[in-house]
Order: sequence, then C-alpha cells, then structure tokens
Amino acid sequence: MLVSGGLDSAVLLREFARRYRSVQPLYVRAGLRWEKAEIACLRSFLRALRSPRLLPLAFIDAPMSDLYGRHWSTSGRRAPGFYAGDASIYLPGRNLSLLSKAGTFCVMRRIPVLGSGILNLNPFPDGTRGFFRAMETALLRGLGRPIRIRTPFRGLAKDEVIRRGNDLPLHLTLSCASPRRGRHCGRCCKCAERAWAFRRAGVPDRTDYAGGPGAAVPVSGRISPWPAAGRARTTRVAAKKTTRAR
Repeated sequence: MLVSGGLDSAVLLREFARRYRSVQPLYVRAGLRWEKAEIACLRSFLRALRSPRLLPLAFIDAPMSDLYGRHWSTSGRRAPGFYAGDASIYLPGRNLSLLSKAGTFCVMRRIPVLGSGILNLNPFPDGTRGFFRAMETALLRGLGRPIRIRTPFRGLAKDEVIRRGNDLPLHLTLSCASPRRGRHCGRCCKCAERAWAFRRAGVPDRTDYAGGPGAAVPVSGRISPWPAAGRARTTRVAAKKTTRAR
C-alpha cells in the first residue's frame, strides 16, 4: 500500500491491516521538499500502530526533481499559502509516476492489491476513477499480471477520514508543503486543509503548528474554511530549457 506521512494514508493503512493478512507499506521518494519530515512522521506512526500484519516499511525511488526544477515542491520557496486552495498544489505526473513504479513493485512481489488514500476533493486529472482504471489496464498489459488499485477513500472528505481514525495518533502524521524542523508550518494550503478538516470533524487537533493561520483556527464557533477560496490559483511546473539528471 502506498503510504506517505500523511493523515489519509495513515488511516487507510490501519483499515488495510484489518482487512488483509499482511500489508506492505510502501513509500515512494520523489525528491520533494517535505519528504524528510514526512518519512520521520511515518516511522513514528508505524511504531505507534504496531500491527503484526504490517511488513517493514519499504522504499522505492521515482525522482521528479529533474522535471520540476526550481519549483516550490523541490526548492521549498513560495509554497502555496493558507488560502490558496487545492488547485494550487498540482504536480504534473505525480500519481502517474507513483502508480507505475509502485505497481511494478507489487507485481514483482506478487502483491495483488495496491492501495491509495486519495480523497474525493482531488481536482486533478490523475485523481479520477477513469485514470485509476486505465492504470490497472496499463499495468496488466505492460507487466502481464493483473493488479487491483484500490482507492476506498475516493468518496470521502478529509473530515470523514479523521472521524474514522479518531482513535489513532493522528498528531504523528504530516500534511504540510513546507514543514519547519519537522513541524507543520501553519501557513500553507495543506495546513489549511488539515486544520479546517479537524474542525469540521469535531475532533481535537493535536497538530503542532509552527505558527501562521493554522495555529489560529478556532476550536469552536462557526466554520468558514478557505474564506478566500475564490482567489485560488494553480501553480504549475514550468518547462525547463535544460534538464539535469538526478
């Protein structure tokens, strides 16, 4: 199963551990800004979960920094702000890269199911049901063996996922585009999504925000997530004149 240090894959990992006799947590390194902090959080969460059905964490590499260049996802500079909205974090080819290499990993190890914690608010072309069906077909034709890609949270919002994992140590997960010394920055759009989701779920948010609007999201009162959502814009990766191999 694909795992990050994020909240959604953490909750799904526990559900897979309840459903299957053994589960292989798989992290795909792509050279992105938040990966070091994400991996540290993931290790902490796995230690806390301590399920006998979970195999040791595995890693594979699918570098994207040679394509993304000096983009905020690799440089850490000018990450989309608190009110930027979901569309601002689009990374071209992200799921395509993840699933193609993770699918190959699974087929080579005779793992029949590949899980992803993608949610219903994913607005990107590589987050649709049609895309996942097409990837299953491509992996079958390219590798000669079937693999099922399961996205059981595809119909859920993040606050629903939080309620499903309310008994888990969700404060050990990371949902931040620009973490600061392992802490949530509290200023990026991913921190906004997380903070407001906890508020909508009615679940106490134990996340350690370094500052910014994330640290000031009210614990009670009227909810108005992303009040400036109309100003959301998409930050796309610009084409480079030269490409350096990593």
